Amino acid sequence: LSLEGAQAGLSWATILTKREAYRVAFHGFEIKACAAMCDVDADALCAASGSGAGSIVRHRGKVASVANNARCVLRLAEEAERRGEARPPHGHLDALLWGFVDGAPQLNSWAGAKQIPTDTETSREMSRTLKKLGFSFVGPKICYSLMQSCGLVVDHPKGSREWEAARRRLDQRGANSPAAASGAYMV
Repeated sequence: LSLEGAQAGLSWATILTKREAYRVAFHGFEIKACAAMCDVDADALCAASGSGAGSIVRHRGKVASVANNARCVLRLAEEAERRGEARPPHGHLDALLWGFVDGAPQLNSWAGAKQIPTDTETSREMSRTLKKLGFSFVGPKICYSLMQSCGLVVDHPKGSREWEAARRRLDQRGANSPAAASGAYMV
């Protein structure tokens, strides 16, 4: 979610070359460490010198959203614990996100790459829900990109090598299998 937000308005190539810098800046994305970050930390990351692969994108909103969203993830877990809910295998955020696709990857059937949307009604609903929960930098396009990168939706053009491989994996495991429902594999 943090990298999807960072990518907004930029190319994935830009963010992918900066992955290691993001890992360092955000404590390996350890949720409690990110949640403990404050405005001073965000200001320091935005003011840091350097450029290229060794630095992160210095957009204050994007940087601050990492700590904010980490606190939201922890709050999801705390609220579930107060209600007596068991921790899902991959965490409460994972369960929340997979709930938007009823726990199973959606294999879309786009004829070509130009048909693939940048957002959908499902990603708009995900965005609204996450915003109500206090998350930031979670617009519908960011949510749809997250859905694609985490395998909630498979958007390779129908008939492509990647689409066929995803179809075979889904057929083999069954769209309602525990592995598919938990998001234990990505396509």
